[in-house]
Amino acid sequence: MIETREKYVDGQILLFNKALGWTSFDLVKKVKNLLRRNFEIKKLKVGHAGTLDPLATGLLIVCTGRATKTIQQIQDLGKEYIASITLGKTTPSFDLETDFDNEFPTSHISKELVEKIISGFIGEIDQIPPVFSAKNIKGKRAYEYARKGEVVELKSSRIRIDSIELLDFSSPEVRLKIKCSKGTYIRSLARDIGYALNSGAYLSKLIRTQIGEYHIDNAMDIFDFEKSINKTKQI
Repeated sequence: MIETREKYVDGQILLFNKALGWTSFDLVKKVKNLLRRNFEIKKLKVGHAGTLDPLATGLLIVCTGRATKTIQQIQDLGKEYIASITLGKTTPSFDLETDFDNEFPTSHISKELVEKIISGFIGEIDQIPPVFSAKNIKGKRAYEYARKGEVVELKSSRIRIDSIELLDFSSPEVRLKIKCSKGTYIRSLARDIGYALNSGAYLSKLIRTQIGEYHIDNAMDIFDFEKSINKTKQI
């Protein structure tokens, strides 16, 4: 048990498949509490390398102990996502956190048009983050203003889209594989694609599949991690 305790204090990079509805902080808190309680660690640094929204699932990297020093380095790595976008409607949050606010025609949208439009987003582009985001504005998160109905102006950020692949087109649903730089909001990309198609769109599902060389295929469920920790304690 002492060796295991030291392992997490010295530093571990843990790959998790974050469940739907969990915040990134929820997962970090769960991991920290499990390790501190089971291995009697009084003080332990635990953090995540890149936020995932509660309505998104997939790869979330959690670092413990001295490995938390690598968080910024991991955050700077490129990301890969599988995004499901629904055409013809928009929401204030650009996803399903908020109710629909507008409807648009979709009958003119073909697979060929989608492929043409998404190719125009590849490269460096300026992107405005969602108002329902964790962007810091005057010491508060943007979503804190948005949820109170307060209008905030968010500045655009320079991001990079390395590739967008159309995986499936079944109107009004579009499924894309996206490789991009840090700081990219896939919700904003969904909104912008909708507008570029002379319609509207929102992000209906998002899975993060890769961060740098770290892949979701090697990630674990938090409850499987809890079981393994409990077994280790019993040895």
